[in-house]
Formats: sequence, C-alpha cells, structure tokens
Amino acid sequence: MKYTLYMTDVFWRNLKRFSPKRQNIILNKIYLLAENPDHPSLRTKKLYKGTKKQTRASSISMGIRLIWQIKDDTIELIDVGGHDIYKQY
Repeated sequence: MKYTLYMTDVFWRNLKRFSPKRQNIILNKIYLLAENPDHPSLRTKKLYKGTKKQTRASSISMGIRLIWQIKDDTIELIDVGGHDIYKQY
C-alpha cells in the first residue's frame, strides 16, 4: 500500500534549513517511507510506547530524524531536524 503524504508547515520550514544535497536525501527517504513505513533502513521507533498516539520517528541519516504519524491512508510529516528533535515530541 502506498500512502499519501501530508507535510506540515513546521516540516517545510525546517526542511528548508538543510542544504539542497541534504534535502534530496531527506526527500528520497520520505518516498521510501511512503512505499513502506516499516522499511528496515528507516529504523523507525514509536515515540509513545503503550499509548494510543501513533507518533513515530525515523532515521534519515546519523544526524537527521523525521517525526511522523499515520492517519488512515496518509502519512503526516510533522517535523525534521537533528537528533535533539525527540525532546519536542
């Protein structure tokens, strides 16, 4: 199943802070996420274990993380940034 992507304003604002090369890497991983959210190279983790919230974090590279949720057949891209982004979510 291929998911539809929805990108929040926060996500877009933070994506623009990266160099064009890094943006390309991020977008390629996002397309992989849309194809298969459980792909092993994404190293996805749930941020709220034991609760009903489905917020997850995936690794784009060693220093870049992506925060997202699945809602029905849509993946909502919430934020992208450094490893310390976990503190906000």
